[in-house]
Amino acid sequence: MDRLPSATLLPDGFIGGRDDMTEQFSMVWAQIKAPLIVPLLKLAVMVCLIMSVMLFIERVYMGVVILLVKLFARKPEKRYKWEPIKDDLELGNSAYPVVLVQIPMYNEKEVYQLSIGAACGLSWPSDRIIIQVLDDSTDPIIKALVETECQRWASKGVNIKYEIRDNRNGYKAGALKEGLNHAYVKQCDYVAIFDADFQPEPDFLWRTIPFLVHNPQLALVQARWKFVNADECLMTRMQEMSLDYHFTVEQEVGSSTYAFFGFNGTAGVWRLAAIDEAGGWKDRTTVEDMDLAVRASLRGWKFVYLGSLVVKNELPSTFKAYRYQQHRWSCGPANLFRKMVMEIIRNKKVTLWKKVHVIYSFFLVRKIIAHLITFVFYCVLLPSTVLVPEVQVPKWGAVYIPCVITLLNAVGTPRSLHLMVFWILFENVMSLHRTKATFVGLLESSRVNEWVVTEKLGDALKNKSAVKAIRKPRFRFGERLHLLELGTGAYLFFCGCYDVAFGKNHYYLYLFTQAIAFFIAGFGYIGTFVPNS
Repeated sequence: MDRLPSATLLPDGFIGGRDDMTEQFSMVWAQIKAPLIVPLLKLAVMVCLIMSVMLFIERVYMGVVILLVKLFARKPEKRYKWEPIKDDLELGNSAYPVVLVQIPMYNEKEVYQLSIGAACGLSWPSDRIIIQVLDDSTDPIIKALVETECQRWASKGVNIKYEIRDNRNGYKAGALKEGLNHAYVKQCDYVAIFDADFQPEPDFLWRTIPFLVHNPQLALVQARWKFVNADECLMTRMQEMSLDYHFTVEQEVGSSTYAFFGFNGTAGVWRLAAIDEAGGWKDRTTVEDMDLAVRASLRGWKFVYLGSLVVKNELPSTFKAYRYQQHRWSCGPANLFRKMVMEIIRNKKVTLWKKVHVIYSFFLVRKIIAHLITFVFYCVLLPSTVLVPEVQVPKWGAVYIPCVITLLNAVGTPRSLHLMVFWILFENVMSLHRTKATFVGLLESSRVNEWVVTEKLGDALKNKSAVKAIRKPRFRFGERLHLLELGTGAYLFFCGCYDVAFGKNHYYLYLFTQAIAFFIAGFGYIGTFVPNS
């Protein structure tokens, strides 16, 4: 029996109704487009172009500064006095300051041995160093394991203290604050802080403490992070590109110009007197490290960043863990800006230029505009102009500025230049989460103080890599679709740049496809950045 055409199966009334709905929608769209949609879209594009220029100037400024720093070799050892602490036959080990090493942890089953072992292996006079393990674990089995590990090192003669609390109030900030309240801390001059997955080299204290000893104006010495699992999967490579720019450019520029930058929360050494003067640790936001750094800076303390000193640590290797981390890192600074902007303005201990740097460059441009512009402008407004051709976006705002910013961001990780297109798509996806978190922080909504500890794998990474080496690679259907999407996005990216460079106007197709790629990736396929477990 011959099959009837599909159209004959539909009632005439249904077809007519569908046509009427289409006509009505077209009429409504035509009525509101000119008086409402076009003006609003033009205003939004103008605001985003202004923010793009602000971000562009900030990136170029930092690029020029870092170029001058490298050109004139302005190393920290030249800007500040540094010389090894000399032995004193009369004073003996008393010539060395007492250093407290804090290791906050929470259910860190996979990495507790690595961090405790690395801290106990730090080279420093044994009677002038105290290792303090701040264990907030809620799993009794993990608690017992951490305590046993501390006892094992104590039996070897290491001065190690195992400290626990009855609650987790204040999370990491609360643990660090309570750790400083113990009587034996009063004899300490400096405190080094390492998260549970950080493994400092034995000479860490020998390279950092002299800066604080010989320069009384310094409050903080910050080291750089080195990622042990950067090659674990494509997602960790993308993270490495973003974080390498932060350390190579942002931290170095802040240290070289205003002697101020955000403390990274770990792999740093603080002067205890500076912490006390700044008001100690506060748990009012999820970025207690940045909070302390800003308050200490407003009291005149200076910071120094050592890009040549690296501390090994681990990147989140699952998208869930990375998403929670990015929520905290995006929401916290925005919320801190809301709480501290007036305090910064009213401060009288620092110069006007430093206030401008902290408010405009550090907070407004880097912590707020950078997130908003990526999502609102590149992922929403530009594709929307495809539907509203009356709104024209200049080429310098749609192509030239984004390309320059992208190239400047790639400076930190030259080995990953060939992954730049993947990084662009990945950052577009993450911009949705970061923008949402930024508004959560600015508006202080219900998730403003959400704290989810980033999952670490530690030695499990080695086992995972070994299994991957002998397992035949397999791709799920979703992975193939996502790879196809990424390949299409890469092709259209270069086609769009070619069209614009040679005076054509087909780059709207590229912008529209970028938006499609963003939404496809955001609704599930982003998990294919992580290899099969």
